[in-house]
Amino acid sequence: MSLIRLEKISRLYQMGTETIHALREVSLEIQRGEYVAIMGPSGSGKSTLMNLIGCLDTPTSGRYELNSVDVSQMDDNELAEIRNREIGFVFQTFNLLPRSNALHNVELPLIYAGADPETRRDTALDALAQVGLSDRVHHKPNELSGGQRQRVAVARALVNNPSIILADEPTGNLDSATSNEIMALFDTLYRRGNTIILVTHETDIANHAYRAIRLLDGKVASDEPVKH
Repeated sequence: MSLIRLEKISRLYQMGTETIHALREVSLEIQRGEYVAIMGPSGSGKSTLMNLIGCLDTPTSGRYELNSVDVSQMDDNELAEIRNREIGFVFQTFNLLPRSNALHNVELPLIYAGADPETRRDTALDALAQVGLSDRVHHKPNELSGGQRQRVAVARALVNNPSIILADEPTGNLDSATSNEIMALFDTLYRRGNTIILVTHETDIANHAYRAIRLLDGKVASDEPVKH
């Protein structure tokens, strides 16, 4: 069974009197354990596709199955539950709470999931260890480098043991050396069996993945393996 299955997914937006076709009947499948890059220029539909895969939005038409569950018709509360359980997000801007230390930032999804304090702490410490930050658990974001902040964000994405790690331009705010460091971390996570979906417009970042899906004008223009 595919982890992700999209069948003829379309997403329309009304901008005043104009209808924007962000996605046009996109069909694709992603298997558990894959490392996929979604690419395309600005306006190609890649952010819309990411929002749909991440259950941040629902399609205008078509069907989306995540883990064999049809999520395309779910309401906001149901989507929030699926997001918290199934998807770990990593954003370009890190999205960390500035007044909270690394440990508390990583614990957040577990607080929403209703885990008890001891479980939260142990699981968050383990996630921080996985990204090489055991010595930074009590540091706040402003006491960390850009790369360390993104590692905290990756640990937070891992903490619920999600089905998918969804990374949106995860190196967009990092210099090239730090970008390579973060991409090496994703590679390690992939080798441990995580399913990773990377949204990027940078070819050198996409080349870390093992499959590249290119969008153009809301359609899949190509879908092919990445040679390593």
